[in-house]
Amino acid sequence: MAHPLINQEFYEAIVHFEESEEAQELYYKVMDTEVERRGKKDTVRRQILKAYAMLFCDDLGAVPGQIAGPDEVEATADRLYIGSMGFDSKHWYRMPHHFPVIDEDNYDRFAALVIADLNVGPLRDAAVNGGDMLLVGELDPLHMTKEQRENQKVRVIEIKGGLS
Repeated sequence: MAHPLINQEFYEAIVHFEESEEAQELYYKVMDTEVERRGKKDTVRRQILKAYAMLFCDDLGAVPGQIAGPDEVEATADRLYIGSMGFDSKHWYRMPHHFPVIDEDNYDRFAALVIADLNVGPLRDAAVNGGDMLLVGELDPLHMTKEQRENQKVRVIEIKGGLS
């Protein structure tokens, strides 16, 4: 999202959400901020969930403009890898960020982390400077065989100029 509120401070608030009340306050303040786009009022939370649905939930039957809910985010979280796929926690996106479970309580925070990371976080830096990208693999990699994981179809997500 090309929005001034999706900045480094917001990204850091998500990363440190569990450690700091100030981070939690900033996170909720940004997520609940009302914004106007093309004459329609919305919240940053809904825009983030729309962007997440557009980028990661298209093969789940997401309708354009629909927001990702807890089920969609949970179903896609295990498909996101940095640089390469597998069970290496350094490459499996959600594990270094301490999201062992994605549910009603944190699905929007995970989606916000991914979108903020693509815009201003280390993932953007890795893509620009190191060539590492966020990869989207097949559904349910935990139940795939080694051969299936090695042969799965992968999409690279690259955002130029942010999301709108």
